[in-house]
Amino acid sequence: MKFFDLKSIRWRIALPQLGLFLLILLGLLLYLSGFLRGIYLDTLKSRLEAECRLLATETVQMEQSSPSPTAIEQYAQSTGASLGLRFTIIAVNGKVLADSEVDPATMENHLTRPEVQQALSQGLGSNTRKSATTGINTLYVAVPVRSGTQTTGIVRLAVPVANVDAVVARLQTTLSIALGIAALLSLVLSFLAVRSTTQPLEDLTDAARQVSAGNLHVTLLPAGGDETGLLTDAFNTMTEQLRSQLDALRGEREKLSAVLSRMSDGVAILDDQGRVTMLNPTAERIFGQREAQVLGHSAAEVFRHHQLFDLWRECVESGKPNAVTIEIGLEHTFLQAVATPLGKSLPGSTLLLFQDLTRLRRLETVRSDFIANISHELRTPLASLQALSETLQEGALEDSAAGRRFLDQMQKEIDTINQIIRELLELSMIESGKVPLTVQSVQPASLWAGSLVRMQLQAERNGLQLANLCPENLPPVNADAPRIEQVMINLLHNAIKFTPHGGTITVSAEARAGEVVFSIQDTGVGISAEDLPRIFERFYKADRSRSGGGTGLGLAIARHIVETHGGRIWAESTEGMGSTFFFTLPVTA
Repeated sequence: MKFFDLKSIRWRIALPQLGLFLLILLGLLLYLSGFLRGIYLDTLKSRLEAECRLLATETVQMEQSSPSPTAIEQYAQSTGASLGLRFTIIAVNGKVLADSEVDPATMENHLTRPEVQQALSQGLGSNTRKSATTGINTLYVAVPVRSGTQTTGIVRLAVPVANVDAVVARLQTTLSIALGIAALLSLVLSFLAVRSTTQPLEDLTDAARQVSAGNLHVTLLPAGGDETGLLTDAFNTMTEQLRSQLDALRGEREKLSAVLSRMSDGVAILDDQGRVTMLNPTAERIFGQREAQVLGHSAAEVFRHHQLFDLWRECVESGKPNAVTIEIGLEHTFLQAVATPLGKSLPGSTLLLFQDLTRLRRLETVRSDFIANISHELRTPLASLQALSETLQEGALEDSAAGRRFLDQMQKEIDTINQIIRELLELSMIESGKVPLTVQSVQPASLWAGSLVRMQLQAERNGLQLANLCPENLPPVNADAPRIEQVMINLLHNAIKFTPHGGTITVSAEARAGEVVFSIQDTGVGISAEDLPRIFERFYKADRSRSGGGTGLGLAIARHIVETHGGRIWAESTEGMGSTFFFTLPVTA
């Protein structure tokens, strides 16, 4: 038990006694403070009065011997300095003749000051107020200066009240320390008095807290034959029984947890109100939630999909298993969710099983797309071959010139089919990692130089100009030179194919953070915003691309080669204003 736990029995016994004692000490402190302050002020006033009367006599003598204003001012200053007080000499009409701290010429008439009025009327005046001259709260004592029976002026002494308060504060501090020590001693004595009674209860409370925290191996020593001892024996028996039951439950729970944590399917259990009571690691990953953070939350809040909440509700209402297939999240995850009532095993609860079908769905989509694409690409050359063969069978073979032309056309279609198959095999090998890369440190300018030489003739035939703006001082990159040149040739081939006669194709490169960015810019027809995100897909062709032939695999092959090198590839284009293709390669370390 914590020493400063105010709810403990020890404090409940000691605090009332301590509170009463402190109230008495506080009252005594306030009374003594006021009493001492009053005594100190009375003593100070008496001293100042005696000083004033003595100074009044000296002032009369001084005025008779040296009545000049300068002599009076010097007398006031020296007297005030020797006494450590402010000393003022005032004429009967209230004019300040001299002051030990302030120039009298700057001081206003003092005839209306309370202490001056009392001194003139009663022979002694005192007052405590804020000084109009210095702005400090001050105690004033004044007496009249008499020469025979005639009053010739007033002398006044002043001391800041802060000095008085400082003395009183020191007295209060001393008293407070003494009273605090007395209060501490009283508290210690109170605790010692109740310790023998409260200690067994505190030990029992501490043991109960350890049990609630999971420590079931706590055993208390017998505390005697009184009520506390009986309570201790009962506590020991209870913890022993609880330990046996929890050991059995822990074994069953560990078996269940081992199964659930290794399941590839997500599992969640909801209570009769639709609140989550259990979530396995796979379900945590699917929904991006942590079990510890969502326990007790509703299914709608955790799963964030109305169909899953409806599935649970229908299962509860019908009492039978139900299933639904849904798509969730930005990653388009496909789930098959099955809800099953747990019945007597866990009354009111429902088991939700989530099977991730995303990979199967994507594989099915890829398979369907591949079949559709390859069928589309092969349909045209096969249809052309069929038409040519039928024409030859119908008599065109007798015409040697036409037959030769048809055979040449058939050979072109066969070459197209072979090219599709060859590029498909190459793409498949690249994607599967079966194409080994011979990575070396290569200068970017040399990569462009070899590619431009191979494509120069094709560009000239199309009336295009190739411009090489690649700097010679770029850092070397890690690359398989033949494979990267294949990427460049594919990109240059596309640029040549879609750039009208008289256009320009510019290649360049620049170094950025840890990589070199290669670019191919053309002045061609450009790519529409709708087609741009899909140009690197297998067999994908924009409408203009289909009119110009090609397999639609060149950019897909380029993308896989660049990514195999650890780089990135992308395109920027505005329809009708040309295109720019970019790809990156890592700089040699």
